[in-house]
Parts: sequence; structure tokens; C-alpha cells
Amino acid sequence: MDSILNAGLTPAEIERRFEDSAERTTTPCCDGEMIWRIWGDGPPLVLLHGGYGSWRHWVKNIGPLSQNRRLYVADNPGLGDSASVPLPHSGEQLAAIISNGLDQLIPAPQKFDLVGFSFGGLLGGHVGALQGERIRNLVVVAPGGLGIARTGERPPLAKIRSHMSEEELIEAHRHNLSIIMFHDASKIDELALYLQRETVKRARVKSPLIARTDTLARVLPDIKANLKAIYGEMDDATGTGLERRQALYRQSHPDIDFRVIKGAGHWVMYETPEIFNALVQEMTGGD
Repeated sequence: MDSILNAGLTPAEIERRFEDSAERTTTPCCDGEMIWRIWGDGPPLVLLHGGYGSWRHWVKNIGPLSQNRRLYVADNPGLGDSASVPLPHSGEQLAAIISNGLDQLIPAPQKFDLVGFSFGGLLGGHVGALQGERIRNLVVVAPGGLGIARTGERPPLAKIRSHMSEEELIEAHRHNLSIIMFHDASKIDELALYLQRETVKRARVKSPLIARTDTLARVLPDIKANLKAIYGEMDDATGTGLERRQALYRQSHPDIDFRVIKGAGHWVMYETPEIFNALVQEMTGGD
């Protein structure tokens, strides 16, 4: 699938090629369905995307990681193509839907690994608490829900309005990506802009409201998996709070494997995919 990214295709064509190459399946999601896309063969590896996102967050990781793993890539409840869920939304509510779906897709006693990005890391922590020892390695990638406020000033984000022209929409998304998702703005290419637009317009869960709580911190002691973490050094969502986050994890998981990717922002698996993919393979390949 790396060839898809390097074939000179338009972003929409890249998206369609990935869609066409996936096995698509569903699990229950309240009154509708949760959508899963599956690539590759081998031991199961589950990927949960970030807030206001979809499976598209992983477009630069699916090819490398599916070479020796069977990837179960979710559209989280209320996001992407998955069904909406009733209010009030919570980490516990959404994670229970995911966990029940995994029981169907990967029946016990088979074990699996899970990688969750941002809001998906928050949900992944709750899934880890529910699944217990079925998860071998749980890798959280810059999750919220730790009860640690972001530090430092942030420029105002651009508001997305329905009346905007195509050019105005592109520039608004570019501005926002440069603040909250990327450290190196030169990495914001046409594909990143397209994926951002496609994910944001499908979002029905206001994940920041959940991410600002301590919901993940409260379940950390209940996680039985080998807990591991990846952060971008220059992640805007983290600010200067890397040491505080590491200390919090170590209270319940003193041996946590905590890695920081130099010069990377929040969407670390898109901005530095080679480094990220190698880390995930290392963190989930053993045991």
C-alpha cells in the first residue's frame, strides 16, 4: 500500500484505493453499526483514531504495519462512518461499544495488541481496562483524559463555516493543522488537508469535552496490558507537560516504555511515519 501513496494519485484517489483494498466489517453500535476496516495477515493489531477523526488518521501506517499484522482499523463510535451514539457521551460509553465489537472480531481467548492515537488512546485505555489480559501491549499515542491541563499560549484556531469558499476552507484547515496537529508546517501536504476535511465533517462526538477530564487517569490502574506511550516532542496538546504525563503513568505502571519522537507534533504517525511505524513494530512485536 505504500505504492498507493507514491503513485502520483489525487488525495481522493488515494482514499479510494485504500478503501478498495480493505476488508470491511461491522459490529453493533447502539441502533446502528460500527465500521471496521481490516488489512493484512498475522497477529491482530487494533488501531483507534483520534478525535474528530476516522480510519484516515492511519493512512501512512496501514501499509507498513499490515505487512506482518492483521490490522483492525476502527471508525470509532459517532465518528467517521460509524453510527451515532446517544448523549451524554463518555469514555466509558464509547469504549464499551468498541470492546464488545472486539469480542466479536477477535474472540477470546485470542490476545491482541492495541494502539490508540489521541482520543483513541483515551478510549484504548478504557478498552484495556475492560479487556484485561487479552491485550498484550497497549500503546497510547498522546492521549487526553489524564487530568493534566495543556500549558502555554496557543494561537486562535480558525472556525470552519459552511459559507466558506474552497480556498478559504483549505487555508482554515491548514492553519488549524499547523497549530494542533503538526510541528513542521511543511509536512502539511494536499493529502493531509484532504484527510482533515473528510474526518472533521463526519464527526458527531465532541471529544475535547471528554479529553479535558481525568477519565483515562482513573482507569490506568485497571489496565493489565503492557502499557507503552509515544509522544511528539513538540505536541501542542502536551505543551511542556511531558514529564508530568510520564510521572502520572509511572504511578500505576512504573515500567512503562515511554518514547518521545524529536521534532514531531501531535499527528506524529503522519508527520514522522517511518519513525512511528518502527516504534510500533518494536513495542508490539515482542512478548
